[in-house]
Amino acid sequence: MRARLILEDGTECIGEAFGAVGDRRGEVVFTTGMTGYQEVLSDPSFCGQLVVMTYPLIGNYGINRDDFEAVRPFIHGFVVREHCEQPSNWRSAQTLDQLLKAYDIPGISGVDTRMLTRKIRHYGTLRGMITTSDTPAQELAAELASTPLITDQVSRVSTKSVFSCPGAGERIVLIDYGAKHGILRELTKRGCDVVVTPYDVTAEEIRRIQPDGILLSNGPGDPKDVPQSIETIRQLLGEFPLFGICLGHQLLALASGADTTKMKFGHRGGNHPVKELATGRTYITAQNHGYAVAAESIQGTGLEVTHVALNDGTIEGLRHPGKQAFSVQYHPEAAPGPYDSGYLFDQFLEMVARAKEEKTYAKAR
Repeated sequence: MRARLILEDGTECIGEAFGAVGDRRGEVVFTTGMTGYQEVLSDPSFCGQLVVMTYPLIGNYGINRDDFEAVRPFIHGFVVREHCEQPSNWRSAQTLDQLLKAYDIPGISGVDTRMLTRKIRHYGTLRGMITTSDTPAQELAAELASTPLITDQVSRVSTKSVFSCPGAGERIVLIDYGAKHGILRELTKRGCDVVVTPYDVTAEEIRRIQPDGILLSNGPGDPKDVPQSIETIRQLLGEFPLFGICLGHQLLALASGADTTKMKFGHRGGNHPVKELATGRTYITAQNHGYAVAAESIQGTGLEVTHVALNDGTIEGLRHPGKQAFSVQYHPEAAPGPYDSGYLFDQFLEMVARAKEEKTYAKAR
């Protein structure tokens, strides 16, 4: 079946449909990972987006039980150069086509993904639509240009109720703005007693859990679309050790008085170089974000920049020395991508342990 990708600027790409049949709109973005398409599909941070894979062959090792980063995919559409219909891998349990059909996600193959990537890099992210209809492209493009993007992605992907993953170690509250399973895996393999809460949890509800530390997860969209989360973090800042990842990093910055801005086309992929300022060491990181902390807004907030992106100089890490808080814009849990930055979870737990010791010492006095 024929499918079309229509962009708001009138660009029309004709290809073949796979996955679900129908029309889906979203922000068109590209990701540069060479592997890990299943983790990309199931990353909640892609909620509401049409994802262009820059690697040309997708689906060749199928879909397996173990590589999901959420219980279901939240993307709105999948754009590939070549879709493999007959995967070959000993772990494969279903095809990419079957997965997309099961979750009503349309895909399109046979399009020039290099051209799309160059266009997005030049003009920035664009609204788009995957459609199997025959409606004229100009009519659909005009409709896209006048239709706002969704702004409730976090509420769509966050857990609806509190749940726990018991452990014998430190009690960590994981605020779920769209958390990847990789974050939970990193905490549980370190023995943490993890309590996962919805994004709109209040500061008082967190205090009743009596955590040793709080992790602010990744998630989709504009951080300013969840003002209640910013206020919750502001109330907890300095009371508990905090570690923010991706959207959690942006929310920590906003709660501290800094600002965020929308990037031209964002960072998405598993090969982004980041420099740690304290050591001068460069890490290759996994990233997925379309917003960044504005460098000029840091002054006077108490925040210090710890990491920067080597490709464009944007802020990739912050710390608030006086408040026992730090954050990174990239994904130390990887999945997909390199695990070079997993040590940050250890640094977080070391900070938590120090805070507990200080509280115990203060009570003893």
